[in-house]
Amino acid sequence: MSWFKRKTYPQFWQNYLSHFKVQQKNELEAIRFCVFDTETTGLNTKEDRILSIGCVGVENFKIKIADQLESYVIQEHFNAETVKIHGLLKAGQLSKLEEEEVIIQFLDYIKDAVLVAHHAAFDVTMINNALKRMQLPKLKNKVLDTGHLFQKTKLDTAKEHFSLDELSKRFNIPLHDRHTASGDAYITAILFLKLLAILNKNKDLTLKSLLRSHKRIGLL
Repeated sequence: MSWFKRKTYPQFWQNYLSHFKVQQKNELEAIRFCVFDTETTGLNTKEDRILSIGCVGVENFKIKIADQLESYVIQEHFNAETVKIHGLLKAGQLSKLEEEEVIIQFLDYIKDAVLVAHHAAFDVTMINNALKRMQLPKLKNKVLDTGHLFQKTKLDTAKEHFSLDELSKRFNIPLHDRHTASGDAYITAILFLKLLAILNKNKDLTLKSLLRSHKRIGLL
């Protein structure tokens, strides 16, 4: 890619970086969160690829239905065994874009939002690997993991890992469109708000406290 050879970056990446010039606010009510999920060809972050990305915005403790993104990737790398999970066929009738186009859309959508995902390390790694294939740096956004946030509530210390299904059942969240990127993003957004409500009982919760270091509980 020409921008890599010139040691300069394309305009879309410069536009993305421009959103980080102003210091982010610490009050949760003033922050735009982007809850997202990726559906992939498998769980190997080095070999597998993104099939779709689903996102929904959260602001002032509300899910913004109008603030959402759903993109599908044209993917030559394919694993038929995972179709029964995500239902995405190699061909099919969905409108799909090249991976680079999907990543550009994603960057334009998220801007400097705080990213939220369940077991976020996996999804962020998949995005960063796509950026690496484009010869670009990693995401600059701050990231929250709903799995880690649940650990902060100390509601259940019996084990370290809780799946999205387990926490959805615990908090009575309907599993509509489970294992689609947009469906899982919406489920995770509801879970995120429920966890914030628990953690913010004294109305003094800040982004800094949510981001405070915690024990890593893995990718999956």
